[in-house]
Amino acid sequence: MEKILNLPVLASKHGADVDKLVIYVHYLMGALFVGWLIYFLVALAKFNKWSNPKADYVGIRSHASSWIEGAVVLAEAVLLVGFAVPLWGRAVEGFPKDGEATVVKVVAQQFNWNVFYPGADGVFCKQDLSLVSSDNPWGFDKSDPKGKDDLPPMLGEIHVPVDKPVIIRLSSKDVIHSFKVIAMRVTQDAIPGMMIPLQFTPTKIGVYQINCAQLCGNGHSSMAMGRMYVDSQADYEKWLASKAKPAASFE
Repeated sequence: MEKILNLPVLASKHGADVDKLVIYVHYLMGALFVGWLIYFLVALAKFNKWSNPKADYVGIRSHASSWIEGAVVLAEAVLLVGFAVPLWGRAVEGFPKDGEATVVKVVAQQFNWNVFYPGADGVFCKQDLSLVSSDNPWGFDKSDPKGKDDLPPMLGEIHVPVDKPVIIRLSSKDVIHSFKVIAMRVTQDAIPGMMIPLQFTPTKIGVYQINCAQLCGNGHSSMAMGRMYVDSQADYEKWLASKAKPAASFE
């Protein structure tokens, strides 16, 4: 079925479950198509003018359709309350701890992705809107010692190590964007004023496109220039070392 659907390359741990859901939905749609086609043919055969030369203005007399509709509503409620909500709850509770994951802040803007990494201490520099100025556009608290080793902000470039959980804390600087990496099977809206976490575990070394799944303005297509690099642990550490900035630098 995967080959028939020609699904894109898969490079994350949880992505297999996403692909299974896509496949199951296609099975369901196929069954519904066949079912409605059979109903259509039966209706043509049973209610044509030769089988019913005289019109019936009363219509259906049984309540079978009402019972069927009620059964469908009940089944959907069971699926939602009994399966979907608990599964979502487990996924939310299953977030890895910061110390066990690669944590990255991503702030979308028209029309790029601003990427922030903490330093060796794993703690981001404090930020405050009151500190925003022409020479401090992100409102860094330059007196915060935890920010001394943070990497400088980068544009459209995310590096993560393979086979290690990744937590991305996502926000937006201007309008609603949507962070989407198809190979990782992740999509999350970036909303101004909110910091929304998402998590995944990359399983394949490679370079993957970052897309914006919300129409965010005339330069929307430029958001697709973002790239996610999944590196080996050794290459990731070399990259981190190459991006390290001098102490006390917030530029």
